[in-house]
Amino acid sequence: MFHCEKLDAWRRSIEPADLVHRVTRSFPDNERFGLTNRLRRAAASISSNLAEGCLRSSKVDFARVVELAMGSAFEAASPSVIAQRQGCLTIAEFASIQNSTLEITRMLRGLRRPLLRQANGPRRAAKLPSTFNLQLL
Repeated sequence: MFHCEKLDAWRRSIEPADLVHRVTRSFPDNERFGLTNRLRRAAASISSNLAEGCLRSSKVDFARVVELAMGSAFEAASPSVIAQRQGCLTIAEFASIQNSTLEITRMLRGLRRPLLRQANGPRRAAKLPSTFNLQLL
């Protein structure tokens, strides 16, 4: 077992990727290299970044890679909005992607905070938004 597999956040970060792969199977062929690829890469990057971070030698480095994983989760938000607006995702599928990525983002924020405290002392980590604040128009 790899070290990252012991992290709850890593195990849970696989869920958005699974979900995105499942729902994008029905996307039109002309979106294979557009929205499908973009969504899949962003969702898969969450767990990939965490796996990479587990090999980092310092808490600060690991915290930075956790931040990159959070960025990947947020990155999945934009193409999912576009996909929903273009009729590729149902509202339920869109909501599932958002909920899944929000949940992992919260977990990652919880993982990152103590890493920075341990590395930097009592300084406070930057506060991240608790929601994507995306609305369907």
